[in-house]
Amino acid sequence: MLEALVCPVTQAVLTYDAERQELVSKAAHLAFPIRDGIPVMLVSEAREVE
Repeated sequence: MLEALVCPVTQAVLTYDAERQELVSKAAHLAFPIRDGIPVMLVSEAREVE
């Protein structure tokens, strides 16, 4: 399913961080949480990453 998801900001590929349960957009410097197995792809819910 990861192949079907892209960053809502940049449309770039996402990487999965299993430890933090997040999908990371390196292009947008954002990490989107996964809650109860469901990715939350809202920019307002994302945290900034370096």
